Amino acid sequence: MATESILPRGTGQWMDSSDGQRWWFDSGSLALDFAYTGGPDHPGEQRETVRDAAGLNDWLTDRFPEVAPTAGEREFTDAGTLRSSIGRLARQASDGDGLAPDDIDIVNLFAAMPDIPPVLAGGGRQAGRSNARPHQALGTVARDAVRLFGAEAGGRIRECSADDCRLVYLDTSRSGNRRWCSMQRCGNRAKVRAHRARAAAD
Repeated sequence: MATESILPRGTGQWMDSSDGQRWWFDSGSLALDFAYTGGPDHPGEQRETVRDAAGLNDWLTDRFPEVAPTAGEREFTDAGTLRSSIGRLARQASDGDGLAPDDIDIVNLFAAMPDIPPVLAGGGRQAGRSNARPHQALGTVARDAVRLFGAEAGGRIRECSADDCRLVYLDTSRSGNRRWCSMQRCGNRAKVRAHRARAAAD
């Protein structure tokens, strides 16, 4: 069972809304998780969680333990550019709009950066750098965005069905019928409203 101090492997992260509620949101995509760290073009209403280079280092090393926490102001600025582009593309995709060419270009630019190479543990020698660089992690995030906004997603980028929520997610459910950003948040609120409506009708 996940706790707030331990991020499970895969996608998802703790979210804080403006009303002070905290809940676990699995966006279904590493790129969307990154967009949801905040900023002016994030596809939702949560508070910004990565506000500076130190926050970027924390976020990247939580997801990529092999990345050295060496991001500075330049890397933070670059990360903000990528984050904003992914956020705008996510909103456009969920609305069924065409994707902005300028944001596509930014994602493609970052996706062309060198990747974090896989490493098989147990060897006696180490090839190359001992730690990956922050830009390599951003390249991995961008490559996930390429998959997310390409044909592979198959129209599964959706907005939460709650009237008062605009969170966008990738529906990775087998049946493809996910409705809520989180059952813990909007799904539960919808169940409570439906129960009250039935009770009032009786």
